[in-house]
Amino acid sequence: MLRGVAKVRIGVRDQERAKRFWTETVKCEVVQDQRYGDERWLEVRLPDGVVLILERADGPDPAAADGQPNTPVFLACDDVDATWRELTDRGVSFVQEPIDMPFGRWALLEDSEGNRFPLLATRG
Repeated sequence: MLRGVAKVRIGVRDQERAKRFWTETVKCEVVQDQRYGDERWLEVRLPDGVVLILERADGPDPAAADGQPNTPVFLACDDVDATWRELTDRGVSFVQEPIDMPFGRWALLEDSEGNRFPLLATRG
């Protein structure tokens, strides 16, 4: 039986820069950081246990998103405004500050690689 999502691949241009963003700024935990040949397998864990695979890729084109998410990943929190303030204080950039939408309150954060993640309040 399925229980949920375990891992999600995120394309990043610079794995080391992405690692610093997710671990130092967002405060995720490194799960695995291994080299194999010319490649590198890099995983970080979000507080809910979901693992982001920071995969070397060309990365997104931030201009193509035009203020919209450019990843399939929506990040969850208890309070969008409080989380927005906390992450902003840590230096995280937001393309959209918290606003009310028909589906709820949200904000749109951007990581060090130009990936844009909607931030939504959810109750577990």
